[in-house]
Amino acid sequence: MGSKFKNFGLIGLGMVAGVAVSMQFSAVAQKTTGNPLPVEELRQLADVFGLIKSDYVEPVEDNKLLTEAITGMVASLDPHSAYLDKKSFKELKEGTQGKFVGLGIEVGMEDGYVKIISPIEDSPAYRAGLKPGDLITRLDSLPVKGLSLDEAVKKMRGEPNTKITLTIARKTEDKPIIVTIVRELIKQQSVKAKIVEPGYAWVRIAQFQEPTVEDMAKKIQTLYAQDPAIKGLILDLRNDPGGVLPGAIGVSAAFLPKDVPVVSTNGQLPDSKATFYARREFYSGRTLSDPLAKLPEAVKNVPMVVLINTGSASASEIVAGALQDYKRATILGTQSFGKGSVQTIRQISADTAVKLTTARYYTPNGRSIQAKGIVPDLNVEETADGDGFNGLRAREADLQKHLTNDKEKEVARPKVDEAEEEQRLIALAKKSKPLEYGGAEDFQLAQALNHLKGLPVKVTEAKVADKDGKDSKDAKDTGKDAEKGGKSDKSDKSDKSDKADKPEHKTDSKKK
Repeated sequence: MGSKFKNFGLIGLGMVAGVAVSMQFSAVAQKTTGNPLPVEELRQLADVFGLIKSDYVEPVEDNKLLTEAITGMVASLDPHSAYLDKKSFKELKEGTQGKFVGLGIEVGMEDGYVKIISPIEDSPAYRAGLKPGDLITRLDSLPVKGLSLDEAVKKMRGEPNTKITLTIARKTEDKPIIVTIVRELIKQQSVKAKIVEPGYAWVRIAQFQEPTVEDMAKKIQTLYAQDPAIKGLILDLRNDPGGVLPGAIGVSAAFLPKDVPVVSTNGQLPDSKATFYARREFYSGRTLSDPLAKLPEAVKNVPMVVLINTGSASASEIVAGALQDYKRATILGTQSFGKGSVQTIRQISADTAVKLTTARYYTPNGRSIQAKGIVPDLNVEETADGDGFNGLRAREADLQKHLTNDKEKEVARPKVDEAEEEQRLIALAKKSKPLEYGGAEDFQLAQALNHLKGLPVKVTEAKVADKDGKDSKDAKDTGKDAEKGGKSDKSDKSDKSDKADKPEHKTDSKKK
Protein backbone atom coordinates (compact mmCIF):
# COMPACT_ATOMS: atom_id res chain seq x y z
CA MET A 1 0.00 0.00 0.00
CA GLY A 2 1.39 3.39 -0.94
CA SER A 3 2.40 5.85 1.75
CA LYS A 4 -0.09 8.50 0.68
CA PHE A 5 -3.08 6.29 1.28
CA LYS A 6 -1.62 4.76 4.42
CA ASN A 7 -1.03 8.16 5.98
CA PHE A 8 -4.55 9.26 5.12
CA GLY A 9 -5.96 6.15 6.68
CA LEU A 10 -3.88 6.49 9.82
CA ILE A 11 -4.90 10.08 10.45
CA GLY A 12 -8.51 9.53 9.49
CA LEU A 13 -8.93 6.45 11.62
CA GLY A 14 -7.19 8.23 14.46
CA MET A 15 -10.19 10.53 14.49
CA VAL A 16 -12.95 7.99 14.16
CA ALA A 17 -11.81 4.45 14.98
CA GLY A 18 -13.49 3.07 18.08
CA VAL A 19 -11.74 1.68 21.11
CA ALA A 20 -12.99 -0.69 23.77
CA VAL A 21 -12.46 1.52 26.78
CA SER A 22 -12.89 1.08 30.51
CA MET A 23 -13.52 4.43 32.19
CA GLN A 24 -11.66 4.36 35.50
CA PHE A 25 -11.24 7.48 37.61
CA SER A 26 -8.50 6.28 39.90
CA ALA A 27 -5.69 8.71 40.62
CA VAL A 28 -2.52 7.85 38.74
CA ALA A 29 -0.36 9.25 41.52
CA GLN A 30 -1.66 6.58 43.90
CA LYS A 31 -0.54 3.73 41.66
CA THR A 32 2.84 2.12 41.99
CA THR A 33 4.72 0.02 39.48
CA GLY A 34 6.62 -1.94 42.10
CA ASN A 35 9.88 -1.04 40.35
CA PRO A 36 12.27 1.81 41.25
CA LEU A 37 12.06 4.90 39.04
CA PRO A 38 14.86 5.29 36.48
CA VAL A 39 16.67 8.14 38.25
CA GLU A 40 19.36 8.69 35.61
CA GLU A 41 16.83 8.99 32.76
CA LEU A 42 14.63 11.30 34.80
CA ARG A 43 17.66 13.46 35.50
CA GLN A 44 18.31 13.68 31.75
CA LEU A 45 14.70 14.74 31.20
CA ALA A 46 15.12 17.48 33.81
CA ASP A 47 18.38 18.57 32.17
CA VAL A 48 16.72 18.87 28.73
CA PHE A 49 13.83 20.79 30.30
CA GLY A 50 16.27 23.21 31.89
CA LEU A 51 18.27 23.56 28.67
CA ILE A 52 15.17 24.53 26.69
CA LYS A 53 14.13 27.01 29.38
CA SER A 54 17.54 28.69 29.40
CA ASP A 55 18.78 28.45 25.79
CA TYR A 56 15.81 28.28 23.43
CA VAL A 57 15.41 31.25 21.07
CA GLU A 58 12.31 32.51 22.88
CA PRO A 59 10.63 31.77 26.21
CA VAL A 60 8.57 28.58 26.45
CA GLU A 61 5.93 28.05 29.11
CA ASP A 62 6.52 25.23 31.60
CA ASN A 63 3.03 23.84 31.00
CA LYS A 64 3.60 23.54 27.25
CA LEU A 65 6.87 21.65 27.67
CA LEU A 66 5.50 19.23 30.23
CA THR A 67 2.27 18.62 28.31
CA GLU A 68 4.18 17.91 25.11
CA ALA A 69 6.53 15.56 26.98
CA ILE A 70 3.58 13.57 28.33
CA THR A 71 1.89 13.57 24.92
CA GLY A 72 4.99 12.25 23.16
CA MET A 73 5.67 9.62 25.82
CA VAL A 74 2.18 8.11 25.62
CA ALA A 75 1.86 8.43 21.82
CA SER A 76 5.12 6.52 21.34
CA LEU A 77 3.50 3.31 22.65
CA ASP A 78 0.92 2.46 19.97
CA PRO A 79 -1.58 4.24 17.67
CA HIS A 80 -4.40 4.20 20.24
CA SER A 81 -2.72 5.35 23.46
CA ALA A 82 -2.93 9.11 23.94
CA TYR A 83 -2.79 11.95 26.42
CA LEU A 84 -6.18 13.69 26.56
CA ASP A 85 -6.03 17.39 27.29
CA LYS A 86 -9.10 19.27 28.49
CA LYS A 87 -10.60 19.57 25.01
CA SER A 88 -9.86 16.00 23.94
CA PHE A 89 -11.18 14.54 27.20
CA LYS A 90 -14.40 16.52 26.86
CA GLU A 91 -14.85 15.36 23.26
CA LEU A 92 -14.28 11.72 24.22
CA LYS A 93 -17.00 11.88 26.87
CA GLU A 94 -19.36 13.65 24.46
CA GLY A 95 -18.66 11.01 21.81
CA THR A 96 -19.74 8.14 24.06
CA GLN A 97 -23.01 10.01 24.69
CA GLY A 98 -23.54 10.47 20.96
CA LYS A 99 -23.73 14.26 20.86
CA PHE A 100 -21.54 17.27 20.07
CA VAL A 101 -21.86 20.68 18.44
CA GLY A 102 -20.49 20.85 14.93
CA LEU A 103 -21.12 20.02 11.28
CA GLY A 104 -21.38 16.25 11.49
CA ILE A 105 -18.41 14.99 9.48
CA GLU A 106 -15.68 12.45 10.11
CA VAL A 107 -12.42 13.82 8.75
CA GLY A 108 -8.80 13.04 8.03
CA MET A 109 -5.91 14.90 6.41
CA GLU A 110 -4.55 14.55 2.88
CA ASP A 111 -2.00 16.75 1.08
CA GLY A 112 -2.44 19.45 3.74
CA TYR A 113 -6.21 19.65 3.34
CA VAL A 114 -9.04 18.30 5.47
CA LYS A 115 -10.54 15.28 3.72
CA ILE A 116 -14.08 14.18 4.45
CA ILE A 117 -14.14 10.50 5.31
CA SER A 118 -17.88 10.41 5.81
CA PRO A 119 -20.70 12.83 6.64
CA ILE A 120 -22.69 11.62 9.64
CA GLU A 121 -26.16 10.58 8.58
CA ASP A 122 -28.84 13.30 8.98
CA SER A 123 -26.26 15.93 10.04
CA PRO A 124 -25.93 19.50 8.63
CA ALA A 125 -23.00 18.33 6.48
CA TYR A 126 -25.04 15.40 5.18
CA ARG A 127 -27.99 17.64 4.29
CA ALA A 128 -25.63 20.13 2.60
CA GLY A 129 -24.51 17.41 0.20
CA LEU A 130 -20.93 16.92 1.37
CA LYS A 131 -19.49 13.62 0.15
CA PRO A 132 -16.74 11.20 1.17
CA GLY A 133 -13.52 12.22 -0.56
CA ASP A 134 -14.31 15.95 -0.65
CA LEU A 135 -11.37 18.17 0.32
CA ILE A 136 -12.03 21.23 2.49
CA THR A 137 -9.65 23.95 1.26
CA ARG A 138 -11.00 26.99 3.18
CA LEU A 139 -12.86 27.55 6.43
CA ASP A 140 -14.65 30.86 5.93
CA SER A 141 -11.79 32.90 4.41
CA LEU A 142 -9.00 30.99 6.16
CA PRO A 143 -6.93 28.60 4.00
CA VAL A 144 -6.77 25.10 5.48
CA LYS A 145 -3.27 24.51 4.12
CA GLY A 146 -0.87 24.99 7.02
CA LEU A 147 -3.37 24.10 9.75
CA SER A 148 -3.08 20.91 11.77
CA LEU A 149 -6.06 18.58 11.80
CA ASP A 150 -6.83 19.54 15.40
CA GLU A 151 -6.77 23.24 14.52
CA ALA A 152 -9.11 22.70 11.57
CA VAL A 153 -11.52 20.59 13.64
CA LYS A 154 -11.55 23.23 16.38
CA LYS A 155 -12.56 25.90 13.86
CA MET A 156 -15.37 23.72 12.53
CA ARG A 157 -16.69 23.18 16.04
CA GLY A 158 -18.51 26.07 17.70
CA GLU A 159 -21.74 27.21 19.24
CA PRO A 160 -25.16 25.99 18.03
CA ASN A 161 -26.83 28.05 15.26
CA THR A 162 -23.59 29.72 14.14
CA LYS A 163 -22.55 29.58 10.48
CA ILE A 164 -19.38 28.55 8.71
CA THR A 165 -18.62 28.67 4.99
CA LEU A 166 -16.63 25.80 3.52
CA THR A 167 -14.79 25.81 0.20
CA ILE A 168 -14.83 22.28 -1.21
CA ALA A 169 -12.67 20.67 -3.90
CA ARG A 170 -14.34 17.66 -5.48
CA LYS A 171 -12.59 15.49 -8.04
CA THR A 172 -15.68 15.26 -10.20
CA GLU A 173 -16.14 19.06 -10.35
CA ASP A 174 -14.00 21.56 -12.27
CA LYS A 175 -14.75 24.50 -9.94
CA PRO A 176 -14.67 24.82 -6.14
CA ILE A 177 -17.96 24.29 -4.33
CA ILE A 178 -18.84 26.90 -1.70
CA VAL A 179 -21.39 25.91 0.91
CA THR A 180 -22.55 27.60 4.13
CA ILE A 181 -23.52 25.29 6.97
CA VAL A 182 -25.19 26.06 10.30
CA ARG A 183 -23.63 24.29 13.28
CA GLU A 184 -25.98 22.11 15.31
CA LEU A 185 -25.96 19.90 18.34
CA ILE A 186 -25.28 16.62 16.58
CA LYS A 187 -27.22 13.81 18.18
CA GLN A 188 -26.03 10.74 16.40
CA GLN A 189 -28.71 8.15 15.91
CA SER A 190 -26.56 5.10 16.34
CA VAL A 191 -29.32 2.67 15.34
CA LYS A 192 -31.52 2.57 12.25
CA ALA A 193 -33.92 -0.18 11.29
CA LYS A 194 -36.55 -1.03 8.72
CA ILE A 195 -38.31 -3.88 6.95
CA VAL A 196 -36.41 -3.99 3.66
CA GLU A 197 -38.94 -6.35 2.10
CA PRO A 198 -41.70 -8.55 3.52
CA GLY A 199 -40.24 -10.98 6.03
CA TYR A 200 -36.74 -9.45 6.14
CA ALA A 201 -35.46 -6.80 8.55
CA TRP A 202 -32.35 -4.58 8.46
CA VAL A 203 -30.79 -3.12 11.62
CA ARG A 204 -27.85 -0.74 11.23
CA ILE A 205 -25.56 0.32 14.08
CA ALA A 206 -23.40 3.27 13.02
CA GLN A 207 -21.48 3.50 16.31
CA PHE A 208 -21.72 1.91 19.76
CA GLN A 209 -22.81 4.59 22.23
CA GLU A 210 -24.32 4.55 25.70
CA PRO A 211 -27.95 4.50 24.40
CA THR A 212 -27.27 1.93 21.64
CA VAL A 213 -28.52 -1.24 23.37
CA GLU A 214 -31.78 0.38 24.47
CA ASP A 215 -32.28 2.05 21.08
CA MET A 216 -31.66 -1.23 19.23
CA ALA A 217 -34.11 -3.09 21.46
CA LYS A 218 -36.83 -0.52 20.76
CA LYS A 219 -36.17 -0.65 17.02
CA ILE A 220 -36.39 -4.46 16.98
CA GLN A 221 -39.64 -4.39 18.94
CA THR A 222 -41.05 -1.98 16.36
CA LEU A 223 -39.92 -4.23 13.51
CA TYR A 224 -41.68 -7.25 15.03
CA ALA A 225 -44.80 -5.16 15.60
CA GLN A 226 -44.78 -4.36 11.88
CA ASP A 227 -44.05 -7.96 10.83
CA PRO A 228 -44.34 -10.62 13.55
CA ALA A 229 -43.23 -13.32 11.07
CA ILE A 230 -39.74 -12.00 10.27
CA LYS A 231 -37.82 -14.74 8.43
CA GLY A 232 -34.39 -13.15 8.40
CA LEU A 233 -32.49 -10.27 10.05
CA ILE A 234 -29.46 -8.37 8.74
CA LEU A 235 -27.24 -6.63 11.30
CA ASP A 236 -25.27 -3.94 9.45
CA LEU A 237 -21.93 -3.01 11.10
CA ARG A 238 -20.20 -1.58 8.01
CA ASN A 239 -18.09 1.50 8.75
CA ASP A 240 -18.96 1.18 12.44
CA PRO A 241 -15.75 2.40 14.13
CA GLY A 242 -16.65 0.98 17.53
CA GLY A 243 -17.73 2.65 20.75
CA VAL A 244 -18.55 1.67 24.31
CA LEU A 245 -17.78 -1.91 25.31
CA PRO A 246 -21.09 -2.49 27.17
CA GLY A 247 -22.86 -1.63 23.90
CA ALA A 248 -21.03 -4.41 22.07
CA ILE A 249 -21.85 -6.89 24.83
CA GLY A 250 -25.53 -5.89 24.88
CA VAL A 251 -25.95 -6.12 21.10
CA SER A 252 -24.34 -9.57 21.13
CA ALA A 253 -26.49 -10.66 24.09
CA ALA A 254 -29.66 -9.77 22.20
CA PHE A 255 -29.04 -12.64 19.78
CA LEU A 256 -27.06 -15.15 21.88
CA PRO A 257 -28.14 -17.56 24.64
CA LYS A 258 -28.13 -16.01 28.10
CA ASP A 259 -24.92 -16.10 30.14
CA VAL A 260 -22.54 -17.25 27.38
CA PRO A 261 -19.12 -15.52 27.19
CA VAL A 262 -19.12 -12.67 24.65
CA VAL A 263 -15.55 -11.38 24.87
CA SER A 264 -12.52 -11.78 27.11
CA THR A 265 -9.52 -9.55 27.76
CA ASN A 266 -5.95 -10.20 28.86
CA GLY A 267 -3.29 -7.73 29.93
CA GLN A 268 -0.61 -7.06 32.54
CA LEU A 269 -2.90 -5.96 35.40
CA PRO A 270 -5.07 -8.49 37.27
CA ASP A 271 -8.24 -6.51 36.49
CA SER A 272 -7.44 -6.62 32.76
CA LYS A 273 -7.83 -10.40 32.79
CA ALA A 274 -11.59 -10.64 32.50
CA THR A 275 -14.47 -12.35 30.73
CA PHE A 276 -17.68 -10.53 29.85
CA TYR A 277 -20.93 -12.48 29.59
CA ALA A 278 -24.34 -12.06 27.96
CA ARG A 279 -25.90 -10.88 31.21
CA ARG A 280 -27.61 -7.64 32.17
CA GLU A 281 -24.91 -6.48 34.59
CA PHE A 282 -22.36 -6.49 31.77
CA TYR A 283 -24.28 -4.21 29.41
CA SER A 284 -26.83 -2.13 31.32
CA GLY A 285 -24.46 -0.41 33.75
CA ARG A 286 -25.99 1.05 36.88
CA THR A 287 -29.59 0.77 35.68
CA LEU A 288 -31.57 -2.03 37.31
CA SER A 289 -33.80 -2.63 34.30
CA ASP A 290 -32.79 -4.87 31.41
CA PRO A 291 -33.20 -3.10 28.04
CA LEU A 292 -33.34 -6.50 26.31
CA ALA A 293 -36.05 -7.97 28.55
CA LYS A 294 -38.94 -7.12 26.22
CA LEU A 295 -37.34 -8.37 23.02
CA PRO A 296 -39.37 -10.99 21.15
CA GLU A 297 -38.09 -14.50 21.83
CA ALA A 298 -37.79 -14.99 18.08
CA VAL A 299 -34.64 -12.82 17.89
CA LYS A 300 -32.67 -15.63 19.54
CA ASN A 301 -33.29 -17.94 16.59
CA VAL A 302 -34.10 -15.82 13.54
CA PRO A 303 -31.61 -16.52 10.71
CA MET A 304 -29.03 -13.70 10.63
CA VAL A 305 -26.40 -12.11 8.43
CA VAL A 306 -23.88 -9.60 9.81
CA LEU A 307 -22.41 -7.10 7.31
CA ILE A 308 -18.83 -5.88 7.89
CA ASN A 309 -16.11 -4.09 5.92
CA THR A 310 -12.69 -2.52 6.45
CA GLY A 311 -14.31 0.32 8.40
CA SER A 312 -15.78 -2.08 10.98
CA ALA A 313 -13.55 -1.78 14.03
CA SER A 314 -13.25 -2.57 17.71
CA ALA A 315 -16.70 -2.98 19.32
CA SER A 316 -18.24 -3.97 15.98
CA GLU A 317 -15.57 -6.66 15.65
CA ILE A 318 -16.44 -7.95 19.13
CA VAL A 319 -20.05 -8.44 18.01
CA ALA A 320 -19.15 -10.01 14.66
CA GLY A 321 -16.59 -12.31 16.31
CA ALA A 322 -19.00 -13.52 18.99
CA LEU A 323 -21.84 -14.21 16.56
CA GLN A 324 -19.40 -15.98 14.23
CA ASP A 325 -17.91 -18.18 16.97
CA TYR A 326 -21.34 -19.37 18.13
CA LYS A 327 -22.41 -19.91 14.50
CA ARG A 328 -25.31 -17.61 15.27
CA ALA A 329 -24.92 -15.56 12.10
CA THR A 330 -23.21 -15.65 8.72
CA ILE A 331 -20.61 -12.87 8.44
CA LEU A 332 -20.73 -11.28 4.98
CA GLY A 333 -18.64 -8.49 3.46
CA THR A 334 -14.90 -7.83 3.57
CA GLN A 335 -12.25 -8.28 6.26
CA SER A 336 -12.66 -5.88 9.17
CA PHE A 337 -10.16 -3.31 10.50
CA GLY A 338 -8.43 -5.42 13.16
CA LYS A 339 -8.68 -3.19 16.24
CA GLY A 340 -8.43 -5.78 19.01
CA SER A 341 -7.02 -3.85 21.97
CA VAL A 342 -8.60 -2.29 25.04
CA GLN A 343 -7.93 1.31 26.04
CA THR A 344 -8.50 2.34 29.66
CA ILE A 345 -9.14 5.98 30.53
CA ARG A 346 -7.16 7.00 33.62
CA GLN A 347 -8.14 10.45 34.81
CA ILE A 348 -5.08 12.38 36.02
CA SER A 349 -6.72 15.72 36.88
CA ALA A 350 -10.21 17.23 36.95
CA ASP A 351 -10.28 17.59 33.16
CA THR A 352 -7.36 15.60 31.71
CA ALA A 353 -6.70 11.90 31.33
CA VAL A 354 -4.52 9.28 29.68
CA LYS A 355 -6.01 6.77 27.25
CA LEU A 356 -3.76 3.75 27.67
CA THR A 357 -3.80 0.37 25.95
CA THR A 358 -4.15 -2.13 28.79
CA ALA A 359 -5.25 -5.42 27.19
CA ARG A 360 -6.05 -7.38 24.05
CA TYR A 361 -9.52 -8.75 23.60
CA TYR A 362 -10.51 -12.20 22.33
CA THR A 363 -13.57 -13.82 20.81
CA PRO A 364 -15.39 -16.57 22.76
CA ASN A 365 -13.26 -19.21 21.03
CA GLY A 366 -10.06 -17.42 22.05
CA ARG A 367 -9.27 -15.77 18.69
CA SER A 368 -7.30 -12.53 18.84
CA ILE A 369 -8.72 -9.90 16.48
CA GLN A 370 -5.74 -7.57 16.90
CA ALA A 371 -4.06 -6.66 13.59
CA LYS A 372 -6.11 -9.30 11.76
CA GLY A 373 -9.79 -8.49 12.11
CA ILE A 374 -12.77 -10.68 11.38
CA VAL A 375 -12.59 -12.67 8.16
CA PRO A 376 -16.10 -12.97 6.68
CA ASP A 377 -17.71 -16.33 5.96
CA LEU A 378 -18.81 -14.94 2.59
CA ASN A 379 -16.41 -12.46 0.99
CA VAL A 380 -18.60 -9.95 -0.85
CA GLU A 381 -17.17 -6.61 -2.00
CA GLU A 382 -18.99 -3.29 -1.84
CA THR A 383 -20.21 -3.34 -5.43
CA ALA A 384 -20.46 -5.87 -8.23
CA ASP A 385 -17.42 -4.13 -9.78
CA GLY A 386 -15.16 -4.33 -6.71
CA ASP A 387 -14.57 -2.87 -3.26
CA GLY A 388 -14.09 0.77 -4.37
CA PHE A 389 -12.40 3.16 -1.96
CA ASN A 390 -12.98 0.69 0.87
CA GLY A 391 -10.09 -1.36 -0.50
CA LEU A 392 -7.66 1.54 -0.03
CA ARG A 393 -8.36 2.11 3.62
CA ALA A 394 -5.58 1.41 6.07
CA ARG A 395 -6.15 -1.38 8.55
CA GLU A 396 -4.73 -1.76 12.04
CA ALA A 397 -1.82 -3.80 10.67
CA ASP A 398 -0.83 -0.83 8.47
CA LEU A 399 -0.47 1.56 11.41
CA GLN A 400 3.00 2.26 12.75
CA LYS A 401 3.74 0.77 16.19
CA HIS A 402 0.55 -1.28 16.14
CA LEU A 403 0.19 -3.99 18.77
CA THR A 404 0.87 -7.41 17.29
CA ASN A 405 -1.49 -10.37 17.24
CA ASP A 406 -0.36 -12.75 19.99
CA LYS A 407 -2.22 -15.76 18.55
CA GLU A 408 -1.47 -15.74 14.83
CA LYS A 409 1.30 -14.60 12.54
CA GLU A 410 0.43 -11.43 10.63
CA VAL A 411 0.00 -11.70 6.87
CA ALA A 412 1.18 -8.79 4.73
CA ARG A 413 -1.42 -7.05 2.59
CA PRO A 414 -1.10 -7.32 -1.19
CA LYS A 415 1.20 -4.78 -2.80
CA VAL A 416 -0.58 -2.21 -4.95
CA ASP A 417 0.63 0.06 -7.73
CA GLU A 418 -0.47 3.28 -6.04
CA ALA A 419 -0.57 5.55 -9.11
CA GLU A 420 -2.47 3.00 -11.19
CA GLU A 421 -4.91 2.27 -8.37
CA GLU A 422 -5.56 5.97 -7.73
CA GLN A 423 -6.40 6.55 -11.40
CA ARG A 424 -8.72 3.56 -11.39
CA LEU A 425 -10.54 4.80 -8.31
CA ILE A 426 -10.87 8.35 -9.65
CA ALA A 427 -12.47 6.94 -12.77
CA LEU A 428 -14.74 4.78 -10.65
CA ALA A 429 -15.74 7.75 -8.47
CA LYS A 430 -16.81 9.80 -11.49
CA LYS A 431 -19.32 7.20 -12.61
CA SER A 432 -20.49 5.86 -9.25
CA LYS A 433 -23.08 7.27 -6.87
CA PRO A 434 -22.50 7.62 -3.11
CA LEU A 435 -23.58 4.40 -1.44
CA GLU A 436 -26.62 4.63 0.80
CA TYR A 437 -26.55 1.78 3.28
CA GLY A 438 -29.91 0.05 3.30
CA GLY A 439 -30.89 1.58 -0.05
CA ALA A 440 -31.99 -0.01 -3.30
CA GLU A 441 -28.43 0.15 -4.73
CA ASP A 442 -26.80 -1.56 -1.73
CA PHE A 443 -25.08 -4.56 -3.35
CA GLN A 444 -23.89 -6.23 -0.13
CA LEU A 445 -27.35 -5.92 1.40
CA ALA A 446 -28.83 -7.57 -1.70
CA GLN A 447 -26.38 -10.47 -1.34
CA ALA A 448 -27.26 -10.82 2.35
CA LEU A 449 -30.93 -11.09 1.39
CA ASN A 450 -30.07 -13.70 -1.23
CA HIS A 451 -28.25 -15.76 1.40
CA LEU A 452 -31.18 -15.61 3.82
CA LYS A 453 -33.54 -16.69 1.03
CA GLY A 454 -31.32 -19.55 -0.06
CA LEU A 455 -30.46 -17.90 -3.38
CA PRO A 456 -26.98 -17.70 -4.98
CA VAL A 457 -24.62 -15.09 -3.54
CA LYS A 458 -22.13 -13.25 -5.75
CA VAL A 459 -19.00 -13.78 -3.70
CA THR A 460 -15.46 -12.76 -4.58
CA GLU A 461 -12.38 -14.75 -3.67
CA ALA A 462 -10.43 -12.89 -1.01
CA LYS A 463 -6.79 -12.17 -1.86
CA VAL A 464 -3.85 -12.44 0.50
CA ALA A 465 -0.18 -11.70 -0.02
CA ASP A 466 2.40 -14.46 -0.24
CA LYS A 467 5.84 -14.13 1.30
CA ASP A 468 6.98 -12.04 -1.68
CA GLY A 469 4.06 -9.66 -1.40
CA LYS A 470 2.36 -10.96 -4.56
CA ASP A 471 -1.37 -11.50 -4.77
CA SER A 472 -2.61 -15.04 -4.39
CA LYS A 473 -6.09 -16.46 -4.13
CA ASP A 474 -7.37 -17.29 -0.67
CA ALA A 475 -7.68 -21.03 -0.31
CA LYS A 476 -11.06 -20.70 1.37
CA ASP A 477 -13.82 -21.44 -1.15
CA THR A 478 -16.90 -19.50 -0.14
CA GLY A 479 -18.43 -19.55 -3.59
CA LYS A 480 -19.56 -23.17 -3.47
CA ASP A 481 -21.47 -22.71 -0.24
CA ALA A 482 -23.04 -19.56 -1.61
CA GLU A 483 -24.15 -21.27 -4.79
CA LYS A 484 -25.79 -24.00 -2.74
CA GLY A 485 -27.83 -21.29 -1.11
CA GLY A 486 -27.42 -22.48 2.47
CA LYS A 487 -29.33 -20.40 4.96
CA SER A 488 -27.87 -18.70 7.99
CA ASP A 489 -27.02 -21.01 10.85
CA LYS A 490 -29.22 -20.84 13.90
CA SER A 491 -28.00 -20.30 17.40
CA ASP A 492 -25.94 -22.99 19.03
CA LYS A 493 -23.45 -22.98 21.84
CA SER A 494 -19.75 -23.23 21.22
CA ASP A 495 -18.24 -26.60 22.10
CA LYS A 496 -15.35 -24.75 23.68
CA SER A 497 -15.98 -24.05 27.35
CA ASP A 498 -14.67 -20.85 28.89
CA LYS A 499 -12.45 -21.62 31.86
CA ALA A 500 -11.80 -18.03 32.92
CA ASP A 501 -12.78 -17.04 36.41
CA LYS A 502 -15.72 -14.70 36.75
CA PRO A 503 -14.29 -11.17 36.64
CA GLU A 504 -15.20 -8.31 38.87
CA HIS A 505 -17.22 -6.16 36.48
CA LYS A 506 -16.98 -2.40 36.83
CA THR A 507 -20.45 -1.12 36.09
CA ASP A 508 -19.12 2.34 35.29
CA SER A 509 -16.86 1.00 32.56
CA LYS A 510 -17.06 3.01 29.39
CA LYS A 511 -15.34 3.11 26.08
CA LYS A 512 -14.93 5.11 23.00
